[in-house]
Amino acid sequence: MSKLITIFGATGNQGGSVINAILADAQLSREFKIRGITRDISKKSAQDLVKRGVDVVSADLSSIESLTVSLKGSHTVFLVTNYWETMDANVEYAQGKNVADVSKAVGVSHLIFSSLHHVIEETKGRLTHVPHFDSKANVEKYIRASGVGCSFVLPGYYMSNFTQMLNRAEDGTYQLFYPVGNQALFPLFDAVQDTGLFVKAALKHGDKLNNKQILAAAKYYTPEDIVETFSKVSGKQAVFIQVSPEQYEASFPPAVAKEYLENQLFVEDPGYYLGEPLEPSLNLLDSTPITWAEFVKNNISVWK
Repeated sequence: MSKLITIFGATGNQGGSVINAILADAQLSREFKIRGITRDISKKSAQDLVKRGVDVVSADLSSIESLTVSLKGSHTVFLVTNYWETMDANVEYAQGKNVADVSKAVGVSHLIFSSLHHVIEETKGRLTHVPHFDSKANVEKYIRASGVGCSFVLPGYYMSNFTQMLNRAEDGTYQLFYPVGNQALFPLFDAVQDTGLFVKAALKHGDKLNNKQILAAAKYYTPEDIVETFSKVSGKQAVFIQVSPEQYEASFPPAVAKEYLENQLFVEDPGYYLGEPLEPSLNLLDSTPITWAEFVKNNISVWK
């Protein structure tokens, strides 16, 4: 009899990627029946999942009662929370805590959480304005203490960010502005294609990954690597321009400016993954993640 895996964010980038990966995997598609959690089960993307055999249900992450109904019978849960939906770290933490509590109560064996590092702690208070990292790290701590079997997939720096960050200047070149030097290492990651690839590793190697983290990124790239690869693949000239923290912060709306700035400063020091190598995580995969060059080639029409 198939085990039930319940996947949050079923119609989003990460949850959708996990569903696609399981359905395409001969072993896991036999091992698991999929329940997908999404807010609106009537929308086309949700109904498309139903046609593919996914049990699509709605749940309120702020409601213990709703989550209890949705998670009942689940062997495994993949949880992704969305800080940007409310831009309130307390809400994100409360929602993650609720899922952990209900998972414990209904007997979930394996809770896989999409997590990140705690910026305030890892910088010893130097950077204090990256709540979308810190709230996830706090959820991870709570899950670890809950007693539920768990593992954690830490998504890297989204390649899709550069569809907005590589901008065409008046002279026709594409420019990448960062408040960091070329020593900064960005662990690039295609969330749509590869979240599922790394979550599959958590499913297939669960016995040795209990309470462990998987670093979900294809490779570390410097800013110069990013623009040089973009130029080579696209045929469009691109340059990296280092700006001051003040200049970078001033280029964004006040509501997010400090957060975006300190996010980049964290990448530079102590590092997005605190300097940890990617190879132990990459060695768990059964295929190769999308490279930055492949992403550019596959999305070249985005850069006009």
